[in-house]
Amino acid sequence: MAMETIELKCNVTLPERGKHIAVKRGGCCARGDGSEGFIMSNVATTPGDMTERGCTYAGCRGVVGGPVKDVIQMTHGPIGCAFFSWGYRPHLADSDFHMKYTFVTDMNESNIVFGGEKKLLQCIIEAAQEFPAAKGVFVYNTCATALIGDDGKDVAKQATEIIGKPVVFFECEGFRGVSQSAGHHVGNETIFKELVGSVEPEGDFSRAINIVGDYNIKNDMRTFEHLFETLGLKILTRFTGNVSIEEIKIMHKAQLNVVHCQRSATYIADMMQAKYNTPYINVTLFGLKAMAQALRDTAAFFGLEAQAEVVIERELARVMPQIEYYRQRLQGKRVFIYQGAPRAWHWIELLRELGMETVVAATTFGHDDDYQKIFSKIQEGGLIIDNPNVPEIEEVLTDHTPDLFISGNKEKYVAHKLGVPFVNGHTYDTGPYAGFSGMVNFARDIDKALNSPVWRLLRAQGRPAPQVSSPVT
Repeated sequence: MAMETIELKCNVTLPERGKHIAVKRGGCCARGDGSEGFIMSNVATTPGDMTERGCTYAGCRGVVGGPVKDVIQMTHGPIGCAFFSWGYRPHLADSDFHMKYTFVTDMNESNIVFGGEKKLLQCIIEAAQEFPAAKGVFVYNTCATALIGDDGKDVAKQATEIIGKPVVFFECEGFRGVSQSAGHHVGNETIFKELVGSVEPEGDFSRAINIVGDYNIKNDMRTFEHLFETLGLKILTRFTGNVSIEEIKIMHKAQLNVVHCQRSATYIADMMQAKYNTPYINVTLFGLKAMAQALRDTAAFFGLEAQAEVVIERELARVMPQIEYYRQRLQGKRVFIYQGAPRAWHWIELLRELGMETVVAATTFGHDDDYQKIFSKIQEGGLIIDNPNVPEIEEVLTDHTPDLFISGNKEKYVAHKLGVPFVNGHTYDTGPYAGFSGMVNFARDIDKALNSPVWRLLRAQGRPAPQVSSPVT
């Protein structure tokens, strides 16, 4: 494994970006600034760089804490922070309370001058009175309230006594970390310390597992939960898709943590292993081979290997005709993946199963281990970018001419402006995308994007329209 760096034209005035861009080729391993070493990641954004990153608050509120379905999700700060996080990701659950409402202390100028602790306490009490069915309150700190020194942890203790329900305060002010990744860590650590193990239930937990690091985007869990249950396993807690606060309290009773997102949730698996001796396995729940391996690895822990093979054989037989159909239509297509972190390397192999190859892979907040996995999976000559900015994305889409761009909500319009077919890998076009059946949905959405009749009509300046297959019959 080696890298040969390249320099993007848009970074002539921002040479620091060379450390974050590389191409996988035989030869020496060098960074864009000419120095030896691995691609730089998880460091502060260079001033002047038009980063796509989110903040620590976004990672805590938007990813880890926000999917919990039966708590009041309250932002302590200006109303803009709360609005940004409201309904941004479709963390579906059997209750829509967490998505239907948003709560905020609405800190204004006078609150900033005189402090917002009294207002925070009042807001928690009023919200609890208005929504008595809520089982607790999650309070997320923001930059403004952290800078003026509000003691939100003390307020949370007072509020817990007053409303008689847990009030959990997350010290996730946006400036705390270099990206939203720090918010994942804050969310994991806070939930673990404040909630996990606070209840000791009775019952048989000998075959109980936790699904850790799945947030039930567009109902991803319905594609694989029943597969684990068919093996005879009990899913005790989902961290944190479609989960209740009471389920989080007892997640320490599981015999095994099955960790899907290895960037946002390995923290709590490590803490549970240290305190409760709960082992964990890292899995990927995207793609046929990876989903099958996840079932095999989980089953092996409980001695259920034979049952796993029956389930895998049945599921593959059910989906393979559709997968073969899409593989014929997608064979040879070149893809640019730009995701938060793990999905960038999760999907390289998935796309390869569909006959597609990843030519560019990038992440918003990936760490060194994420890029190690990307380098090990991406094809020779593949381009790897850490925390790309908009000019870089535009240049890559124009000069490297991928057939498909898989990214998030913000980048869709850049792709369409340039005439590049696009699939939303962040919150999904339709979904769900996980599991065996989810891969069929993913392939279908890719096919729809690549082979839409619109590309016969649209011509981006200086770029030919993508080559499309014949229409679906």
